[in-house]
Amino acid sequence: MSQPKKKNFKIEPFKHKVEMDPRYPERTWKILEDAIHQIYNHNASNLSFEELYRSAYNMVLHKYGDKLYYGLLNTMTQHLQEIGRLIEAAQGGLFLEEMNSKWMEHNKALQMIRDILMYMDRTYVANYNKTPVHELGLNLWRDNIVRSPKIRDRLLDTLLDLVHRERTGEVINRGLMRNITKMLMDLGSTVYQEEFERPFLDAAADFYRLESQQFIETSDCADYLKKAERRLNEEIERVSQYLDTKSESKITAVVEKEMIFNHMKLLVEMESSGLIPMLTDDKYSDLARMYALFRRVSTGLSTIRDVMSAHLRETGKQLVTDPERQKDPVDFVQRLLDEKDKYDKIISSSFNNDKTFQNALNSAFEHFINLNVRSPEFISLFVDDKLRKGLKGVSEEDAETVLDKVMMLFRYLQEKDVFEKYYKQHLAKRLLSGRTVSDDAERSLIVKLKTECGYQFTSKLEGMFTDMKTSRDTMLGFNCGGDSNEGPALTVQVLTTGSWPTQSGAKCNLPTEILSVCDKFKAYYLSTHTGRRLTWQTNMGTADLKATFGSGQKHELNVSTYQMCILMLFNQTDSLSYKDIEQATDIPSLDLKRNLQSLACVKGKNILRKEPMSKDISEEDVFTYNDKFSSKFYKVKISTVVAQKESEPEKVETRQKVEEDRKPQIEAAIVRILKARRVLDHNNIVSEVTKQLQARFLPNPAVIKKRLESLIEREFLERDKIDRKVYRYLA
Repeated sequence: MSQPKKKNFKIEPFKHKVEMDPRYPERTWKILEDAIHQIYNHNASNLSFEELYRSAYNMVLHKYGDKLYYGLLNTMTQHLQEIGRLIEAAQGGLFLEEMNSKWMEHNKALQMIRDILMYMDRTYVANYNKTPVHELGLNLWRDNIVRSPKIRDRLLDTLLDLVHRERTGEVINRGLMRNITKMLMDLGSTVYQEEFERPFLDAAADFYRLESQQFIETSDCADYLKKAERRLNEEIERVSQYLDTKSESKITAVVEKEMIFNHMKLLVEMESSGLIPMLTDDKYSDLARMYALFRRVSTGLSTIRDVMSAHLRETGKQLVTDPERQKDPVDFVQRLLDEKDKYDKIISSSFNNDKTFQNALNSAFEHFINLNVRSPEFISLFVDDKLRKGLKGVSEEDAETVLDKVMMLFRYLQEKDVFEKYYKQHLAKRLLSGRTVSDDAERSLIVKLKTECGYQFTSKLEGMFTDMKTSRDTMLGFNCGGDSNEGPALTVQVLTTGSWPTQSGAKCNLPTEILSVCDKFKAYYLSTHTGRRLTWQTNMGTADLKATFGSGQKHELNVSTYQMCILMLFNQTDSLSYKDIEQATDIPSLDLKRNLQSLACVKGKNILRKEPMSKDISEEDVFTYNDKFSSKFYKVKISTVVAQKESEPEKVETRQKVEEDRKPQIEAAIVRILKARRVLDHNNIVSEVTKQLQARFLPNPAVIKKRLESLIEREFLERDKIDRKVYRYLA
């Protein structure tokens, strides 16, 4: 059987059209309009928000959104115009209060209206790109109230007047100010900026321009900075109390420009209260305030830094070039350290440990320390003084602090090799005389120098300590032999040539008794060490002599080897001329005069008498044994009269030695560079050599040129045949 055919059902529209009441939109809008009036008149408690919402919903649903939207616009505008007239009528201080009150009421009304018209906001407004109800209400308030011709200027003048009154010390209603500025912010950032912030900043600039000029004329630098700091803090607090947080950077920039930037140079250069008097008098809090304020403006810190650096360079120059200061090297270096400590404290406590200030300080010190060519010598003398006596009884920690400070000055030296030369001489004297305060302190300084300059710098210094230990072991072996017990007791320090600052020309005729025991030691040493040669350095030794004077008084005299040789001559005779002593001892003239001066011209230590009596030794003088010598001490030390600093001839000699030592170092650097680069022009060679050697000294370009010529003569290098300023390495 076949299936019955299915019928398709079709739903057709009503044959008659449904007609809406033509008065519906008007009647519905009338209900909503009345409700808006009631809301603005504070009678909203009698309204049914559910029915009002449904009415608005239906209007939008039936395509009457336009009527609803523009009806709302007109109704709110009428109400706001009326509100504007009420605000305009408010007098004096009531003006802002009236505006604040009406703004609060408008916001409350706007919230209710938005709730009623929520469906319109979601559909009609979104579909037709209209302004949402709440935003519309704000815009209408802006246009009808804030920008009303009769309110706009009055509002701005009132706000600026209140700020001005607060700046001049009056108390204002900050809560009301906060509400009004918040109103402007709620109306949009552009409204806040145009209607208040920009004029506020302009007024602030005028106020602080005038006030800063008054302060400058009546205050010193420290007081001015305190006032500027107070004003800055007041503005920051003002922002936190009743302005937009984004205004803080803008108002502080105005205060900074008018009170700090425009007067920076004048402030730091104030004659009796500016930066230099603050630095001189250690005004830490004032300096900290200046730093904190100046860092807020561009070029502020560089202004402080430049003045500080120039002042430091000038005072440092006076310090290192003053002839009076150079008479005492220890005091000279101590003053440098005191100056460094002073500025270190200023930078750490007042300048926030700013690295740029530390760099400026280092640069200034490096500049003026190297203005005095004797700085390396003086620093070494300072170390010598500390390690001989200055650190006696000082804790290890304090000793390390002193050594660290010395190393800090050492880093500033451009001629570190000159320091090394003097340091080696002074260390040799300390070690050989046994007058070092602490071996640990000596070794600690060498470790610091090694860390700073490398192994090559300290290898010879470390060799000196090794020689001292080896010598003790050698003497132990020598004293165990029977021969060593005959004659005077002898202690020998065997020094490695090259490690010690020995003098090849040092000579002296030793007394026979001493010479015999020296020969015994020499025979013993050479029998235990093959292929070595011993040369006596009589200028570096000491001796203990037992002496009996006229009244039978006995003393033990601690003297130098040269002094021993002189005094032993008086065992055979009571009187000798300078010429006789010189011929008998063969001591170099300069050393002889110094030692005779020590024996005859130092009060309380005059073992000899000199005719004629004077402070200086001449070749016509005659010396007599002083049998009336007496001292309350049994042991009497006769120190050699020697200048703490070098004499002019000694300075020249040391400088020549330094220059000679530099030559192979410069040549080695040139060869290293050209071996790696093969071909290089003159200027680049000078630059590279300086870079490589600046840790030890700054080579003179003229000397580099001479060393290049020397290397060309010895065929290590050659000049380019085309460009004579270019050098080639010859393999």
